[in-house]
Amino acid sequence: NCFVPISEVFAVEETEFNKKQRNIGRWHKMAKLHAFTVYYVKKARNHRWRCSDVTFWCVDEHLCNQWIQALKELLEMQKSRPKQLLVYINPYGGKRQGKRIYEQKVAPLFSLASISTDVVITEHANHAKDNLFEVNIYKYDGVVCVGGDGMFSEVMHGLIGRMQKDSGIDQNNPKASLVQCNIRIGIIPAGSTDCICYSTVGISDPVTSALHIIVGDCQPLDVSSVHHNNTFLKYSVSLLGYGFYGDILKDSEKKRWMGPMRYDYSGFKTFLSHHYYEGTIAYQPAKHTHGSPRDKESCRTGCYICKKSEKQLAEQHKECGLKHEEGEEEWKVIKGKFLAINAVNMSCACPRSPKGLSPAAHLADGSADLILVRKCSRFDFLRYLVRHTNQDDQFDFPFVDVYRVKCFKFTSKLSEDNESTVMDIGKKRFGQFCRDHPACCCNIVNSTWNCDGETLDSSAIEVRVHCQLMKLFARGIEENCKDEAAYSQSSVEQLL
Repeated sequence: NCFVPISEVFAVEETEFNKKQRNIGRWHKMAKLHAFTVYYVKKARNHRWRCSDVTFWCVDEHLCNQWIQALKELLEMQKSRPKQLLVYINPYGGKRQGKRIYEQKVAPLFSLASISTDVVITEHANHAKDNLFEVNIYKYDGVVCVGGDGMFSEVMHGLIGRMQKDSGIDQNNPKASLVQCNIRIGIIPAGSTDCICYSTVGISDPVTSALHIIVGDCQPLDVSSVHHNNTFLKYSVSLLGYGFYGDILKDSEKKRWMGPMRYDYSGFKTFLSHHYYEGTIAYQPAKHTHGSPRDKESCRTGCYICKKSEKQLAEQHKECGLKHEEGEEEWKVIKGKFLAINAVNMSCACPRSPKGLSPAAHLADGSADLILVRKCSRFDFLRYLVRHTNQDDQFDFPFVDVYRVKCFKFTSKLSEDNESTVMDIGKKRFGQFCRDHPACCCNIVNSTWNCDGETLDSSAIEVRVHCQLMKLFARGIEENCKDEAAYSQSSVEQLL
């Protein structure tokens, strides 16, 4: 026996008892039985959820109907649960299994929970993004994307962009106060990388994600806007990486034929090349947040730091206004040579790196963790990379700095020297570059920004974090997911 709260029950239906025949003597002798089945969430190890059910039966038809009606009324009171969803499926992402995963594992659960869906199979890049500017999104309780991080990014850009367009907000203004997107996004993982799903649910599993959508979970999420010369480029929710991670992405894009293995190959190749890039970073510290990147505790379900930071940030904006506040804040400037510049809005955890790039990063505190890896030896850089796979403090190196920021700007050394002609720059820097990189025969001076798995060619960017700009069908990673054995049972004793 166990206790199942109504918040984890998602369907009840009348059941033909013959389909659930049980060899119990007391019931076996009765002529006719009436039954109903309750479907609920069963939590297992490693944050995995499964659909489970239990059937109740009796000889009183009236009593059976009363139970069914009472349970359905309780389910109707769960106002956060979606009734109608818009679903986008990327049939080409990952191992090209998105359509099969949705039809076999997700659609039956949505149907069982009485959720109606409008399904769109994407045919080309930005199909979902463009479609979200045309459809009546306000009739839906949420948008679901079936695919990887790229598919999520496309849906996110479509939804946020649509909200700003409808509200008359100019996205090209880097200081604009963006309108919050209240239409939740659900992620059904079916891609090569599912970092966002892993960092917000704790596991990349289609059934688990579908059940989070069904029960109506809601997780606010910070979004960073990226601009170049007062021109909007992209939104980011996980990683903005320049140098090492940018070079990996740029090289791997040329080797898509290799599948997911291309990341391993390009990562090894980029590590051996050991390029560093010179530039200037200016940032404003996130003084409103209560946490630190060096904290030992991670962001979890119902995180108090996210709640306090949201409240304090809202009070600051109310008192002095966003523009005034930014004008008063002091910009801190750092110049140097960097192997990697990473800005993360979440931990960026994945199966290979369970703690992620910044283990204490928060999902909804209105800040990003800016990680600067300065020029060092290959051996030291390897030590830093290995720390991502174990429990050691990955910031405990003299060549690694980490700051919690609300906005930052980066300008490469090449951009700073833009008063020179391209030819002058080539003459001035080519020889120096080859001396700095004796194993290299090229003249790469700028890296590429890796923005949630997509390349940005502009090296000089301005980044601003927007607190809780959007919402997911998730609840964050739960602190202690109960063991599967604790939830095994033959019947449910209580439902309330």
